[in-house]
Amino acid sequence: MSPISRGLARAAPSSGRLSAELTEIPLERLRRRRSAKWTRYAADVLPAFVAEMDFPLAPAVKHALAQAVELDDCGYASPSPDLAEAFAAFAASRLDWEVDPQQVSPAPDVVGAITELLRAIAKPGERIVINPPVYHPFFAIIEALGCELASAPLRGGELDVEAIERQFAAGAVALVLCSPHNPTGGLPGREQLAAIAEAAVRHDAWVLADEIHAPLTLPGEHHIPFLTVSAAARERGVALCSASKAFNIAGLGCAQIITASPNAAALVGSLPRGAKHCGHLGAIASIAAFRDGGAWLDDVIAVLDHNRGLLAQLLAARLPEVDYLPPRAGYLAWLDMRELELGEDPAAAILERGRLALSPGPTFGSEGAGFARLNFATTPALVEEAVERIAITVGRG
Repeated sequence: MSPISRGLARAAPSSGRLSAELTEIPLERLRRRRSAKWTRYAADVLPAFVAEMDFPLAPAVKHALAQAVELDDCGYASPSPDLAEAFAAFAASRLDWEVDPQQVSPAPDVVGAITELLRAIAKPGERIVINPPVYHPFFAIIEALGCELASAPLRGGELDVEAIERQFAAGAVALVLCSPHNPTGGLPGREQLAAIAEAAVRHDAWVLADEIHAPLTLPGEHHIPFLTVSAAARERGVALCSASKAFNIAGLGCAQIITASPNAAALVGSLPRGAKHCGHLGAIASIAAFRDGGAWLDDVIAVLDHNRGLLAQLLAARLPEVDYLPPRAGYLAWLDMRELELGEDPAAAILERGRLALSPGPTFGSEGAGFARLNFATTPALVEEAVERIAITVGRG
């Protein structure tokens, strides 16, 4: 069975009732936004690149922010335990993950936290493992720190545990693990994660688990937090989470660094003060999201589930050459467009001819040549429009 056939079997559009507030957003309203997604390109370009959702904010988040503005409450974030406790309760209820609030620290954002953790772990010239095709800022972090990239590419869309251990054995001091994976939307299994943790212990390496998309695990799937798989994972692992993707509040600057052992807590404790601080409005919004955003998040996940199946059906009908395995988590579609013969960077041709902005596959590593990433966290109508614009690019308009 081809990837797109498997996608159709696994991710047909859901038949349940979808929230009209999330599925009937006027395009002219979206174009009034001033975020990167809606301002980077000309007005005739449909943006489907950056990982930013088009849905309205959760009511609890909107209310909390409006109240803060009404009170002129835009100062520095308070060091109260509220954020850690709210995250721990959310993790327990949504991710089946028991987190000690005492081992949760705030951070400005996940990428910044990973940068500071690697700065504490690795000396310039030491090697850091990543699993391309993978979230492109990881490449920039490693370069900026003066470290060496140690590549352990995905194999058949899955983590290559043996390749990761080989890199540890060759001297790599850390793995930056993207779980759920970006751009593929894959979810590593418990055995894979446990094996990586054991390898980290054997070779005195660290695993930094970027789990920012975990709250967006889709129906029928199960995310396994890295720190839950074994004592080895807790000893040599640090997790990083945020409400930013699931609740679309990335611009507010708030993330969480989570540990589960004295060893890992000591590593986080060694970070400079600025690395363990977040924006005040980000904290307010995150607390509201974690505490009171569950029903809204359920509605969002239902729409994402529908859209991942809709995309599979549309591609099968209009662009059957495009291989697409629907993600198990998140809202990013990793599209293999090599058979469309649009070159190493299909996104460039699609932008020029179809006026659709996708994330270029090669930015995720050389393994992304011939691929592009599409964001389907939008209305079903705009998912259809995106596919039509790709079809126009290859002369099927």
